[in-house]
Amino acid sequence: MRYRRFGKTNLQLSVFSLGTMRYLASEENACQIVRRAVSEGINHLETASGYGCSEEYLGAALASGLPVARSRLHITTKIPPMPSQAAMERCIDESLTSLNLDYIDCLAIHGLNVWEHLEWVRSPAGCMAGVQKAVADGRIRHVGFSTHGPLDLILAAIDTDLFEFVNLHYYYFFQRNAPAIELASHKDMGVFIISPADKGGQLYNPPATLEQLCLPFTPLELNYRFLLSDTRITTLSVGPANPTELEQPLKSCDRDFPLTAAEIAAFDRLESRIAGTLGTDKCSQCWACLPCPENINIPEVLRLRNLAAGCDMTDFGKYRYAMFENAGHWFPGSKGNRCTECGDCLPRCPEHLDIPALLKDTHQRLGGKAGRRLWD
Repeated sequence: MRYRRFGKTNLQLSVFSLGTMRYLASEENACQIVRRAVSEGINHLETASGYGCSEEYLGAALASGLPVARSRLHITTKIPPMPSQAAMERCIDESLTSLNLDYIDCLAIHGLNVWEHLEWVRSPAGCMAGVQKAVADGRIRHVGFSTHGPLDLILAAIDTDLFEFVNLHYYYFFQRNAPAIELASHKDMGVFIISPADKGGQLYNPPATLEQLCLPFTPLELNYRFLLSDTRITTLSVGPANPTELEQPLKSCDRDFPLTAAEIAAFDRLESRIAGTLGTDKCSQCWACLPCPENINIPEVLRLRNLAAGCDMTDFGKYRYAMFENAGHWFPGSKGNRCTECGDCLPRCPEHLDIPALLKDTHQRLGGKAGRRLWD
């Protein structure tokens, strides 16, 4: 296992962190996963107040007699943004009770996704006042935020200088947040990548086309290498549902060197395949098409189309497309069939894409039953 400095927190975190959203089958299952992770060298364990019994199960695991002392483990929990200092203080104390801990190493404001959340953070009487009080009395040691929000909001949150780390989405197949990685690095913030295996493309179950394009590597391995070769990134989450699901990710736990020629060649093949298959219908993800009067998240819809048409990643596309209109601010925007062909987006597109036609095509390819976030 490799370890990296988590920005200005100065914590040395394992390059893989244990996420605890999927270990909820039972307390014993959770304890087994935590023991296995710690024995493999993972020293950063991440949970959230909103993940069902996750905090309680992690507290039980910590109390069960792990092979590593508590002082050598770094615990992160996440609490949603809220408008009141008192409400945040209550939530912090509830998390400490659930975890059976005297202090939490890292607290993340969980889901700083919309501008109203940032206003609550900036407000003198808002949730950060409660967080800062907990820091002052030692209940919390470091403060960051997690986000599924738009890039401009993420950059604004980083620029508040209130945070020591950020948890965000960034993968080979989703590089929109690259400027946030750069700004966080400039400000010496720790960078924690959320769900690289699942949200990064369901790469643990890739289509045959994607597997072939990535040879001699697996798609999951290549995504991990894309991230671990970037020294600005501290740690990646891995969220097993059982202990054996740790095996595949941790094969990459010491592979944090620069990309090799063979890996670069595999990425080049992927780009060539996507560009060649999509031709003049490829969306370059410039985001100039927004805003949409119908609140369609055009770039994300067309990103999913790029992957489905370019790499046969249709199952992943259906999985993510089904979240539109069903996950609130965690995955905002309407489906492509809401397009009224108003044409507002057309003159803004530098590639002159027929966006209404592509939205319709995406809905036909990927439309299906509604989806929800896992912890719902």
